[in-house]
Amino acid sequence: MATFELYRRSTIGMCLTETLDEMVQNGTLSPELAIQVLVQFDKSMTEALESQVKSKVSIKGHLHTYRFCDNVWTFILQDARFKNEESEEAVKRVKIVACDSKLLTQ
Repeated sequence: MATFELYRRSTIGMCLTETLDEMVQNGTLSPELAIQVLVQFDKSMTEALESQVKSKVSIKGHLHTYRFCDNVWTFILQDARFKNEESEEAVKRVKIVACDSKLLTQ
């Protein structure tokens, strides 16, 4: 199964990685098991977003940079506006990483 490391740079992903690193250094956890935990974390986050998030958001902004590498799109927007049914938020700079979720099941 392929996996993307999309959520590991989020706050919860970084805290999980730090905790697993400490456990490996202390000998509490094997490196192989720590890797399995991280892979499961990415898979669980993907499944949760697919099944539990129902709202839609429109994004407008100035496209500063875009790139496509290994079936992953990366967009950097400046002066972006996020709008859903209830609210609108402005963000000075945002990085969006997008991939085809079908690739995770191959």
